[in-house]
Amino acid sequence: MATTNDLKNGTVLKIEGQLQQVVEFQHVKPGKGPAFVRTKLKNVMSGKIVDKTFNAGIKVETATVDRRDMQYLYNDGSDFIFMDMETYEQIPIAPEVVGDAAKFMLENHEVTVATNEGTVLFIELPPSVVLEISYTEPGLQGDRSNAGTKPATLETGAEIQVPLFLDVGTKVKVDTRDGSYLGRVND
Repeated sequence: MATTNDLKNGTVLKIEGQLQQVVEFQHVKPGKGPAFVRTKLKNVMSGKIVDKTFNAGIKVETATVDRRDMQYLYNDGSDFIFMDMETYEQIPIAPEVVGDAAKFMLENHEVTVATNEGTVLFIELPPSVVLEISYTEPGLQGDRSNAGTKPATLETGAEIQVPLFLDVGTKVKVDTRDGSYLGRVND
């Protein structure tokens, strides 16, 4: 058990039998009346996001979440196979659980796998990854870095917007939270 004053982003709560992860929270102390905590909660299983307000200081039930560093090995056609970095145990994880993280995972990349009582809840990617552009239209003479963007397909199959001057084979840094282009990476 914890109180609403202990909430942090990433904390997993057990509310009405459902596991909810805190995406955002804000302590509010109005001029009149008691303080409260406004939260944005994401259902760990369905991915649905809801807003919920708690009175400040009330007790909330937290779920025990075990976060382990694992290496993504390969996709066997139906599941994604991950290896625990400490025990070398390999575990299959269903595509529904991996979700959008699959767009930014390359084989042998390390990720954090969160489990609760043996059930895999979700995959946490690093904030950014470096991926190579596998296809994009060629840039034209006169294209400048501030002239706009064009679609580019990354080696994982994800499509993002990149500046016009980038070509196939360029390595780029990508934000894994929203798929935005962060910059070019020089080897």
